[in-house]
Amino acid sequence: MAEPSTAAGRARADDGAPRLGITIPFEGVTLPEHRAWFARLADLGYSDVWSAEVDGVDGFTPLALAAAWEPRLNLGLAVAPVFTRGPALLAMSIAALAELAGERLTIGLGASSPPVVERWNGIAYENPYGRTRDVLRIVKSALAGERVDAQLATVSVRGFSLGRPVTRPPRLVLGALRPGMLHLARDEADGAVLNWLSASDVPRVRAELGDGLVAARLFVIPTADAERARQIGRRMISSYLTVPAYAAFHRWLGRGPELEAMWTAWAAGDRAGANAAIPDGVVDDLIIHGSFEACREHVARYQEAGVTVPVMALITPAADLAEAVARLAPR
Repeated sequence: MAEPSTAAGRARADDGAPRLGITIPFEGVTLPEHRAWFARLADLGYSDVWSAEVDGVDGFTPLALAAAWEPRLNLGLAVAPVFTRGPALLAMSIAALAELAGERLTIGLGASSPPVVERWNGIAYENPYGRTRDVLRIVKSALAGERVDAQLATVSVRGFSLGRPVTRPPRLVLGALRPGMLHLARDEADGAVLNWLSASDVPRVRAELGDGLVAARLFVIPTADAERARQIGRRMISSYLTVPAYAAFHRWLGRGPELEAMWTAWAAGDRAGANAAIPDGVVDDLIIHGSFEACREHVARYQEAGVTVPVMALITPAADLAEAVARLAPR
């Protein structure tokens, strides 16, 4: 079969067709093995593959492989932390991927969290909004071919410019939760990356963000065993939503009364009690689970609510990955 043209691949990001992404790399699948998976994803009609950067592989390497191996896919990173790389190195990494993927590429920048920045990387987690704003401005200037001399509130750069010009700049979006960062994404970026929200929460976020691109990472557990899915979901929710930024996000969304018991138990060191305190309704709103058809319908509700690129993060045994990818595909 003939290789699809790079031009055809680049057109996908703007062709107006509904987009559906999936999180890479897959758990239990080595990076070299992903070459066949990328081709299969494109054949099945997935439009996007998006990486993350927490405690597994870095966010850039899987996308570089996907860019080289499968030009039919759009690529995204959700998100590159603005504290753990200097702005010049971050601009160079983005420029290198842009040389491979151009308009197919969307890069998310974000503040990450104190555990990642402070405990794992030994960097002070100070003024996350200001750091995100300042790094975004520096990276935009560098990608535009400008020489950067900037003494900003959280970082300074003197005399930096990219040695290889970026002829096909990517989109830059921000990992954003509450109005301040959403407004920054609206005013200075191309959109936002969302996380840990329900489909019914999307309009409230959209009202602050406006018309920019919205990618949302959605956790999907395709199983008819609702209790098992909720058990997994509760552990995930208590691990994430006890982080101060996510707790504040859900208070802003109005979910505070439902989660107050979880926060209280977690603060007291009672992990089991925190998990038990999470209502089924919260799990069902934030974790997509059920039959393949039920999961597809739930993802579609995010699209209908205003998400441009739903990005599924599959939570499934490795043996079931092929079936899940096929059964959840757009076609």
